[in-house]
Parts: sequence; C-alpha cells; structure tokens
Amino acid sequence: MCGRTSLFASAERVRERFDAEPVRPLEPRYNVAPGDDHPAVLNDAPDEIRFPTWGLVPEWGDGSGHINARSETVADKPSFREAFAERRCLVLADGFYDWKPVPTGKQPYRIERADREPFAFAGLWEPARADASTGADDPTFTVLTTEPNAVVEPIHHRMPVMLSPGEEGRWLREGGVDLLDPFPAEELRAYPVSDAVNDPANDSPDVIEEVPAEEDVQTGLGDF
Repeated sequence: MCGRTSLFASAERVRERFDAEPVRPLEPRYNVAPGDDHPAVLNDAPDEIRFPTWGLVPEWGDGSGHINARSETVADKPSFREAFAERRCLVLADGFYDWKPVPTGKQPYRIERADREPFAFAGLWEPARADASTGADDPTFTVLTTEPNAVVEPIHHRMPVMLSPGEEGRWLREGGVDLLDPFPAEELRAYPVSDAVNDPANDSPDVIEEVPAEEDVQTGLGDF
C-alpha cells in the first residue's frame, strides 16, 4: 500500500521535472498523510500542478476517501472504473514510507529512487463534491498499487505504482494497465527511519533520517 509520502524537492526542480506550473507555492513536505492536499498533475490540465486531497471520493460515495486502488481490479471496481477511464493523474513525490514487522512491532522504512530524484505515482482523481456538507472543497485522488519489487517485498506485500518519466505522458493521455507494474528494483533504495513518521504532525527533515534497523521478525522453528 501507500499511506505516507513526501515531496521536498525544490519548487524549481519540480517545475522543471514535470514541465508544469504550480497554482500556488510549493512547500516542502516530509510526511504527507491521507486527508492532506498534495501536488498532482491532473489529465485535464497537464501544464498545471494542483493540490487535490488524498483520499478519492466518488461522486456517489459517502464517508472517507480511498487512499489506494489495486491496479489489478481498478478497471472494474465501481469506485474507480470511471476515473480510470477518464480522470488519471500524476501524484508527485520523492519518496514514500511503509512499515516492516519487527520483534517490537513495526518499523517504518523510507523508499525512494536511488538517485533521490522526484517521480510520479500513477493516480486517479475525482472532481470536488457538489455537496458542501461533505467538506470536500477540492478534487480528491488515490494512488494505484501493485505487487512489490525486490526492494519493497521484505517490507510490505504491496507497493505504489511508480511511473518512469517516459510513461507519465502516456498515463495522462491514454492510461493502460500495462503501465501498472512494479518499478525496477535496481533504481530504488529503502532504509529504516524513526517512528516519528507515525505521527503526521511530525513534518520535518528529521523524519527522513536513517536509523538502525531492528532485527527481522523470526519465523519457523525459532518461534517454538
């Protein structure tokens, strides 16, 4: 899955990388959580970086939004199939976090490109809800997930769909399930971070600092 992300690359680098202009100033974010607004390029305005809310709410939906959508079923699920066909987006990031089981519970890990460059998740979006009582004043989005690659698999059984630069334009224009595969493992790195990232209020450079890894959870005969 993908339940936390970040984007703290400079505004100049983000504009250059995605060839789009933000509709408001870009601020560095180290610990973005569901319910936050976050930079994305929507397919109805590919030259703009907008700030939809993380948690896709279909027009007919109620309650909290969907933060992730499984790529294997996204074309058929009622919550996502119309957006998959018509409303795709690039969710801009420079890393994400997931939690690995360890003897004391779960240890958070940060996963990023080995070159630390910004990238885009494959996402879907929905327009702002007409009913003001929902509190959804902005468009909403979800991040697609897929099977993990060799870097992510020891940490979690799912990973977000990370698009290569050459795939981003096609995703916006055409979509396609063939784009929704695991990112090459050799281009990623993962490292443990402190549990400060567990609290979304902790949104500073401290949360991306590497810490010692706890011993992996032991399974098999050692458990008896």
